[in-house]
Amino acid sequence: MANLSRRKMLLSGGALGAIGALSVASPAQARTLMNWTWAPSGSVAGAGAGADPRWVWDEEADPVAAALLDSGVVPQVNALLKNWTRNDQPLPDGLPDYLHAFMEKARQLPAWADQAKLNQAADFNKRRGLYLNLLNGVGGGMLSTAIVKEAQAVYYSKGGADMEDRVAKTSMLGFAVGALDAYQPAGTCIVQAVKTRLVHAAVRHLLPQSPYWTGDVPISQNDMLVTWHTLPTFAMRKMLEWKVPINAADSAAYLHVWQVTAHMLGIRDEYIPASWDAANAQSDQVLPPAMASTREGIELTDILLGQLAEQTSPGSISRPLCNALARYLVGDQVADWDAIPREPVWDPAVSAAWPVLVAFREGLVPLPLVPEAAWVIDEAARQYILFYLTKGQGTVIDIPTINRPS
Repeated sequence: MANLSRRKMLLSGGALGAIGALSVASPAQARTLMNWTWAPSGSVAGAGAGADPRWVWDEEADPVAAALLDSGVVPQVNALLKNWTRNDQPLPDGLPDYLHAFMEKARQLPAWADQAKLNQAADFNKRRGLYLNLLNGVGGGMLSTAIVKEAQAVYYSKGGADMEDRVAKTSMLGFAVGALDAYQPAGTCIVQAVKTRLVHAAVRHLLPQSPYWTGDVPISQNDMLVTWHTLPTFAMRKMLEWKVPINAADSAAYLHVWQVTAHMLGIRDEYIPASWDAANAQSDQVLPPAMASTREGIELTDILLGQLAEQTSPGSISRPLCNALARYLVGDQVADWDAIPREPVWDPAVSAAWPVLVAFREGLVPLPLVPEAAWVIDEAARQYILFYLTKGQGTVIDIPTINRPS
């Protein structure tokens, strides 16, 4: 592992399914490839300054988080926010005035949010839950560890020291987006998004102080766009690749719930793609120069897959099947960057059985044609989902006060 290259490239991420073989760029090539050319006319705002998002952060959340950390009140704030869980719940009393003002503004849905589309997205998430949970949870997780800046930011921030807790907190937001009441009064998506936005701002303040962090200020607008593309863009491309039937209304609704979520996380409207064509174009631009193998990413991948194998019950799935399913989801290039071992037995079995399983689920093939291996892989997918999403139970997203302890 020590001999694997650590190419310092800018963060990106997302839709590997349609991009094909990815070449590893040198830092000089990365700078060339990362010239920002995506037009703001393709955004939900329809216009914008067109500034390179690598050098744009969160001008509203960042000073708030810095003030909280510098004044030493984060533990008290975390205690007050622990029971703030519902979208319609008033903010707790006792928050600093500047934090209260920020959160009241941040919790408002954008004017362009369409509740009918959000409701349809919830129904789509219900009907396609197996695919979406697998792709967003496990696929997105494996992609993130192959994204240079994201892997390093996770590793050297507080969350990197306890990946089980880190997975739990990440799962909470993803699960909230996919919930039937995501943006309804009783839902939690607004709460989790606002808390996550504050966490990102805190990491931007803390991580540059770490002796192990040598990059630019982390979690730029570009970095957040990258993470966004590892979720809806990647998932939609993979479902289309698997020939999952998706009508135009469901496709638009699924995009919309993630557009709203991007806004709630602090991504500027001028960077949020307005259509799938715009999303694919943006993802294609930022992805190739951003991904490579890092020591941190390899270690995080091993921890995540190891946790999964340990959590499954005897007679269920094993680490080799975990490896094979992860490789199938993200492809050979990313799996190799993550140092996921090749599995001579399970790799071809998963590749052959999963498309048949999808076809059966969609009613395209009769029961007798579904091989026994498909049911084993279906169980593997369920175990993945169970592991990643149930980790959200019994934990809360809170603002960090330290980086990863040395």
